[in-house]
Amino acid sequence: RADATCAYLRVPGAMSDEVYPNDTPFVKLACDVAFESLTEREKCYAHYLCRASWYGGLIVLFQTSKESPLIFLLLERLFRSQDLDSLRALATEQCGFDEEDFKALLVYAAAFYANMGNYKGFGDNKFIPNLSKEKLHKLVTLSEASKLDPSTMDFLWSHLSGPLYSLGDNEKHLGFPPAGTTTYFSKNCTKHDSEVVGKFLTEKGIEGYITRVFKKATEAGDQDCYEIRYASVLTSGACPNFAFKSELLGCELMDKGRVCFTRGDYSGLLKLTVDNLRKAQECAANENQRQMLGKYIESFTVGSLDAHKDGSRFWTRDKGPSVESYIGFIETYRDPAGMRGEFEGFVATVNRPQSEKFGALVERAESLLRLLPWAQPFEKDQFLRPDFTSLDVVAFAGSGIPAGINIPNYDSIRQNEGFKNVSLGNVINADDKSSKANFLSPEDNEIFNKYKNGSFEVQVGLHELLGHGSGKLFMQHRDGSFNFDKDNVVLPATRFSSLPEHKVTSWYKDNETYDCVFGPLGSSYEECRAECVGLHLCTNEDVLRLFGFEGQEGQDVAYVNWLTMVVKGVEGLQTYNPRTKTWLQAHSRARYVIMRVLLEAGDLVKIQETTGEDGKPDLLVSLDRSKIPSVGAPAIEQFLLQLQLYKSTADVKSATELYERYSDVSADEPHPFLKYWDIVMARKKPRRIFVQANTVLEGDKVQLKSYEASPEGHLQSWLDRFACSAKDLDRIILETWKKDQDHF
Repeated sequence: RADATCAYLRVPGAMSDEVYPNDTPFVKLACDVAFESLTEREKCYAHYLCRASWYGGLIVLFQTSKESPLIFLLLERLFRSQDLDSLRALATEQCGFDEEDFKALLVYAAAFYANMGNYKGFGDNKFIPNLSKEKLHKLVTLSEASKLDPSTMDFLWSHLSGPLYSLGDNEKHLGFPPAGTTTYFSKNCTKHDSEVVGKFLTEKGIEGYITRVFKKATEAGDQDCYEIRYASVLTSGACPNFAFKSELLGCELMDKGRVCFTRGDYSGLLKLTVDNLRKAQECAANENQRQMLGKYIESFTVGSLDAHKDGSRFWTRDKGPSVESYIGFIETYRDPAGMRGEFEGFVATVNRPQSEKFGALVERAESLLRLLPWAQPFEKDQFLRPDFTSLDVVAFAGSGIPAGINIPNYDSIRQNEGFKNVSLGNVINADDKSSKANFLSPEDNEIFNKYKNGSFEVQVGLHELLGHGSGKLFMQHRDGSFNFDKDNVVLPATRFSSLPEHKVTSWYKDNETYDCVFGPLGSSYEECRAECVGLHLCTNEDVLRLFGFEGQEGQDVAYVNWLTMVVKGVEGLQTYNPRTKTWLQAHSRARYVIMRVLLEAGDLVKIQETTGEDGKPDLLVSLDRSKIPSVGAPAIEQFLLQLQLYKSTADVKSATELYERYSDVSADEPHPFLKYWDIVMARKKPRRIFVQANTVLEGDKVQLKSYEASPEGHLQSWLDRFACSAKDLDRIILETWKKDQDHF
């Protein structure tokens, strides 16, 4: 295809999407000013939370691919055993590297660390080193690391020489076999196994956030046996010092099989996480924080999701802290079944001036919720005012850094007790304001660059607070009662359904959650709903005024927000796989769906094939801003309403039909998106890699150590991050890998 001939590719047969180019941008995630404003006690608290997050973040290696933990060990040993200048000299003088080869190695290492594995955190596609295997093998063989420990380096290379570079059809993307690969399930599990296990867990009222599934043969040989393993430090049944429900462990019969609940997944890494959470407790600002961390410690020690929920309850009550943090198995995007959480941990300092505008948005939230297109019965009975702060990230461990977060994800807490919103200000503002966006005219590019950060801040605020924070789930309780008026609530007719106005006929049963009902569709569907809320409200003058935009400037900010959504919808094709006809990223699919809705609405959006300045095929995307009120806004209002109706009533069948219709990527005119896919991929730009600081304990003082925005700076930040525990960490990662290697 068009992008297979990119000049920067240094690996024969690779596609541009399968390597990180040497011009990948590196951006410093600056937090110096905010961190220095903390007291010594607050710095201590932040430091140990950072340490806990970084150690826990290594769990993502095991949640990504079989080979990722070993790649981590190979890179750590290679770069830790000799300084960079010495390694560069070895590579260029004895291993056939040129300067671009060596930079390609550094960029690969940075990309691997940033994604915590060899699959992209945004898009879930595999990437390989952009240099030949032969050169890398020679460097590994002649390195100081191999001289110091030849047997371990030989072991690592023997297990990596294949998967490090292989791009078989079943390896290119994360997902269920045979089309993809996953480590949330053992390699002998299929989508059918996931459905069997998912149904069993739902019937038992068990959520899968902290589990993985391993399929084993039973003694009889004619039944399936599934091990459902909880993440925990403890590996046995005994639980000293914690009130653990013993019935969570053991084996049970189910239809045509057996389920055994065990624990101890990621035990060694969670032990390091817990050790640092205990130290953070000693520096906590108040009893609420101490109890919050105590519950996280309990959860990670014994493998209790209930304890993590309790910790999250304390977290939502911790209003306006100077140091904000959250940690655990949080987002379910990368589990192909949409149930199991990927580990992440973040630590940030509050930017109080920036937070004021979000606080003002919270104050207006009840009145703004009334502007959403559904009637009162479809909204929560009571709006539980959350914290909404702008944060400067000090550490974010996981497979990527978002711009905003609305957590916790537990339906029972969100519906009845509350949640928090955070906007990650130094992530939003870490941008090159002069960069040229794809597919826009020069005029649109000018206004886009002027207002992209401001419009993004508005969208993030509305998306998180009033998008993810809105809407009610209709539920039937265990006693048969309902949390809505089943006899009188009416579903209105919309342009996106052929049904007339009618009564509610479906809802969530006891023990059912949104995640378990909507499954793999749920993440993208919910992101789409939240994005639509942002578009629906961003034209409101009162909203724009809260963010400091009025008059013509406010109109320009709203226009850029809508334009950005349309362009990102087209660029979302980057995460579509034409071979398997699957979407690989929830947000990208959501924006593509919205773009298709607006394209269908009328003479509002135009996509034209053109020839770029470089003489290659290009696209021109335009949005008639004069028709946003008359054409765009009504279309989004009706679509948003339909999304909410299906979500409220647990109507996953209708939701799937609607969503898949607008997710379709075909070659049909007048908009042959399969043809556009080639153009989009050929013009794809590498995503930026954030260089994060480290907190360092020097005597009894915590200092912040920053690094230059370069591949070298990024690498040094990671080497420093685990310098004091490298040997123990190597042992723990290797032992954890060996324990389960046969499952994958």
